Amino acid sequence: MNIIFIALAPVFIIALYIYFRDKYEKEPIRMLLTALLAGCLIVIPVSLVENILVHLHPLLPRGGQAVYNAFFVAGLTEETFKFLALFLLIWRNRNFNEKFDGIVYAAFIGLGFAGVENVLYLVKFGINVGWIRAFTAVPAHALFGVTMGYYFGLAKFYPDSRNMLLARSLIYPIMLHGTYDFIVMLGDYRLLLGFIPYIIFLYIDGLRRMKNLSDRSIFRN
Repeated sequence: MNIIFIALAPVFIIALYIYFRDKYEKEPIRMLLTALLAGCLIVIPVSLVENILVHLHPLLPRGGQAVYNAFFVAGLTEETFKFLALFLLIWRNRNFNEKFDGIVYAAFIGLGFAGVENVLYLVKFGINVGWIRAFTAVPAHALFGVTMGYYFGLAKFYPDSRNMLLARSLIYPIMLHGTYDFIVMLGDYRLLLGFIPYIIFLYIDGLRRMKNLSDRSIFRN
């Protein structure tokens, strides 16, 4: 029970924060739980695809291997499935009626994924890992979702730029996710010195995007 609590506590804390940042028209609890569940369920196809990609890896030097695993195996696979879940869940849903809604649902999908991943990590590596991941990996998944949802929400309400914005809503989270994993996977102490500043950047960038779309005059259509 301790593992489950420590693994999921940051997920629900961040979910509550995102929920209350949606100031003007809260999303239905049923839809939010569906988004969390969707994030949990995509762990299955993500794991299958990642296992295939890992075994298909090209012969690369250490740095190249880290790039492949970070950006293609992890970043591309995980963010693509999150994007697909987001699109299928809300693109034509009547509850998707504000730009900020993209952030809410994308973050909840990311948190669902992070919750399952966190439980698996803690079972494998122990509870102590949970304290670190509570401030790094779990919020990172939510913040990747914030970036995805930011452009996804804009795409819904700006049809003239829709294709470009939808592309950004997928490509930018892949790059952010890949960079996060690359820093960790390369294992170079010089690069690891930039890990905490990078986490701080993700927090600042995510909060800025939420602030931009939480202004009623900006996100109302």
